[in-house]
Amino acid sequence: MNLPELPLDVLVVAPHPDDAEISLGGTILQSRAQGLRVGILELTNGEPTPNGSPEIRARETAAATAILGVEWRGNLGLSNRSLENTLTARRELATVFRLTRPKVIFAPYWEDAHPDHVAASSLCDAARFWAKLSRTDMPGEPYHPPHIFYYWSIHLRIHPAPAGVLDISPVIDRKMDAIRCYESQFLIGKSPEFPTALDDIYDRARYWGWSIGAKFGEPFASREPLRISNLLSWARPGQ
Repeated sequence: MNLPELPLDVLVVAPHPDDAEISLGGTILQSRAQGLRVGILELTNGEPTPNGSPEIRARETAAATAILGVEWRGNLGLSNRSLENTLTARRELATVFRLTRPKVIFAPYWEDAHPDHVAASSLCDAARFWAKLSRTDMPGEPYHPPHIFYYWSIHLRIHPAPAGVLDISPVIDRKMDAIRCYESQFLIGKSPEFPTALDDIYDRARYWGWSIGAKFGEPFASREPLRISNLLSWARPGQ
């Protein structure tokens, strides 16, 4: 797996192709617009699925990546449908953290209906800790990513209380374009009757935008308190 030549500012860890676009497509696009170096690491290839194949998913991922404009995208090659927080997987992910040295990691939320997402969440937590270990044969220098945030997927119908919501209003159309690249998952063989999965994703972004007084937004969670240096920077415009 070829890694970026320079450290990343943001690394999104996704269990499958399309998870990053669904949950954080707007955050990725906004971060790139602000000049941040963003990477995406899939843990599996997402297959098998009813209308997909490894080759199809790879083409779809390439098309979505071109829209997102990220600095780097890789795949750890773990097993779809049977993802586990094993010592081997933990070592491989910790190595990526040590070599890409992200300031912010985005990981799946720890509660989900999809077992792969639950496993991926615990795997990210464990690998973040392992990445700082010394006296190990893992490649790279010890490194502890300073921030880890968690994103919600679409499997579990809950009403989360996020630590923050990012305004993605300027990039909502490109987020949806990136998701549409995954035709095998959202278009082929799917009923066009409202509401489709794409409608649900769009409407959720609208809801989270409403929650912060914006048009569209993406929420994230944090187990650790968030540092505030400027109180007014957290206030809504006009308040």
